[in-house]
Amino acid sequence: MRRRYEELETEDGKVVRYQRHENGGGLVAKGARVDETAYVADSAWVDPGAVVEPGASVGKFCWVEPGAVVGPRARLGSHVHVGRDAVVGRGARLGARVDVGAGAQLAPGLVVEPEAKIGDGAHVERSGMPPHVLAA
Repeated sequence: MRRRYEELETEDGKVVRYQRHENGGGLVAKGARVDETAYVADSAWVDPGAVVEPGASVGKFCWVEPGAVVGPRARLGSHVHVGRDAVVGRGARLGARVDVGAGAQLAPGLVVEPEAKIGDGAHVERSGMPPHVLAA
């Protein structure tokens, strides 16, 4: 039987408590806001201050850092990292092993190919005919 919560000590000595999300069993920190209709895979982590909106899906081994926002109906593939204060727009689709830098902004409906790296502070907009795909 797995534990309902985990505690993690940060580099500065602060202890953060994570509880299992009802939909998927992922670990959600106290202070994070994850909608009950969102899915958080059992091996995913959502840090304090992060937001996961209704209908969003956070895949296996994902990490959503403090202040990051995963918009409504956005989909994160496995092993995706969403940096501090980054925003993944409504309905965006991120492939496996995508790395979104701190403060980056991804437009609604954007499709990002697996293994792409989005730099810190980048603003990635859709262009051309939908769906727009950003390749690594």
